[in-house]
Amino acid sequence: MMRGGSITGPALLAILIGVSSARAAEGDWPAFAGGPENRNFSGLAQIDRGNVARLRPAWIFQTGVTGTFQAQPVVVDGTLYVSTTQNHVAAIEAKSGRVLWTYTHRARTEKVFGPPSNRGVAVSGGLVFEATMDGRLLALDAGSGRVVWDKEAVRPEEGESETASGLAAQLGGKPVQGSSRLGFKMPPLVADGLVIVGVTGAGYGLHVEDEKGGLDGGSVIGIEGGYGRRGWLAAYDARTGEERWRWYVTKADGWEGGYVTATPDGTPLHRDVAAEKAAAPANRDAWRVGGGSLWMTPAYDAELGLIYLGTGNPAPQNLGLSRPGDNLYTMSLVALDVATGKLRWHFQQVPHEEWGYDVASPAFLLDHPGEDGPVKAVAQGSKTGWIFVHDRRDGRLLARSRPLITQKNLFAPPTPEGTVVSPGPLGAISWHPVAYDAARGLAFAQVRHGAATYTVKTLPGAEGRPPIRYTETGEARAEPSFSTLTAVDLAEGGGIAWTVKAGSRLSGGTLATAGGLVLSGEEDGHLDAHDAETGQMLWRFQCGAGIGGPPMTFSVEGRQYVAVAAGGASFTKSSGFGTGDALVVFALPD
Repeated sequence: MMRGGSITGPALLAILIGVSSARAAEGDWPAFAGGPENRNFSGLAQIDRGNVARLRPAWIFQTGVTGTFQAQPVVVDGTLYVSTTQNHVAAIEAKSGRVLWTYTHRARTEKVFGPPSNRGVAVSGGLVFEATMDGRLLALDAGSGRVVWDKEAVRPEEGESETASGLAAQLGGKPVQGSSRLGFKMPPLVADGLVIVGVTGAGYGLHVEDEKGGLDGGSVIGIEGGYGRRGWLAAYDARTGEERWRWYVTKADGWEGGYVTATPDGTPLHRDVAAEKAAAPANRDAWRVGGGSLWMTPAYDAELGLIYLGTGNPAPQNLGLSRPGDNLYTMSLVALDVATGKLRWHFQQVPHEEWGYDVASPAFLLDHPGEDGPVKAVAQGSKTGWIFVHDRRDGRLLARSRPLITQKNLFAPPTPEGTVVSPGPLGAISWHPVAYDAARGLAFAQVRHGAATYTVKTLPGAEGRPPIRYTETGEARAEPSFSTLTAVDLAEGGGIAWTVKAGSRLSGGTLATAGGLVLSGEEDGHLDAHDAETGQMLWRFQCGAGIGGPPMTFSVEGRQYVAVAAGGASFTKSSGFGTGDALVVFALPD
């Protein structure tokens, strides 16, 4: 509405929603990963290689909720917004740490998938958007924390199988979590007036919890059968919360694909195609429960009108005869039209996947060298141990980096004797963001080196039921297990520029800055700063609990800050490192 020559009300909100990061106030960190390119890079350079050793805590915010604190904060116009474990939200004065308001989330169900973590909020047009583990999408007033709208997108317990208790009895009383429970972990993307978010928990089917009571340790049992859920990404009107479109990961018509025997980049898959085709007639509807979780925020190219996201593993996890075929479009990098959700292209990294190699780390945008000049490209750091680079327009594979780990028996199927495969389901690069420094052409990734043993087991059926087949996945303890911070030169053939072995498991993701720094968190609680050119460690600080989220940086009134969540994660329970509830914010001394 126009009043006295100015724009007010819904019209103003419509203009504000979806403002690009380029128009954000200088020094802000206006969205997850710093902006729609998902580069986790900042042009701030006040903190640099020469003075980073003087970095000290400026203020600390304690959430009051311990553990699994994975969120990356967002800073807009001097206010920092952060979500916590249990989906609470706080607005904080970014220069002082003074709390401005808090929102306390009251979940409508306790049945959620995995640890109750949240990885961040989105802020646009005076609203704070959060997607919750109990399947809701919220819009809060950025000034007060008041709920503007609350959309129930999915109930996590919808469609749960009633066979879990019976299967638990057959599995010796082990706790069966069934079936998959849908919810949200990713920070939403705000683009073109839409809030875009996708579900996790779709790709497991019935599974048995490991001895630690969780899923993050890598010991997961996937049970054969139609117990999964169908993953999806949806877009909601940022003003009202009304759903505008929904894209399902599993293809309703032809999800079997071409029964390919190698990945698109030429790596053999060792599939028993004959057995899959024989099983196909009895499993024509497998796509209906075919999985495909969406772990992290898509990248967005406003000029092309496309978003780029990775999809997760098919269901049931690790055992594929009850889902014959390539299982389109799981395990893929996909490009969708932002206005309609229509698929523009896909690149399936692992057809008919059986190892837990979700395309989980968020894609990021870059300009890739080409014969006729720079090519608009999108890259993704994979669990399989490569960084893939594609043409943003059509998905054509432009380059693949050198392997970031030593691969062993890659794509060898699980067996009754146990097959040792490297990497394991936690991957080389898991959901953690990769930082990209365009000026240097370097991508900085936290890389896990480790293997898993995949064992097919069979239990006799009870009460006339057929036998139960499942795959047990556990860490291959005889194999080396460690993490590295690795710099990959994407401008010069994808070679390894440098790699540094960490003292404990790296987690949360990386941040690169124009000050020549790469910041990276460890599960033992250290936040480390490395020289972007050489990898040399220049500074580290013990934050008191495992680093579970990606660091970020911002400036207020000419002073640069670095912030990171230190709350641990589910894997810290088995590692001996503690959990916490702190957002630690650093700056140079006055």
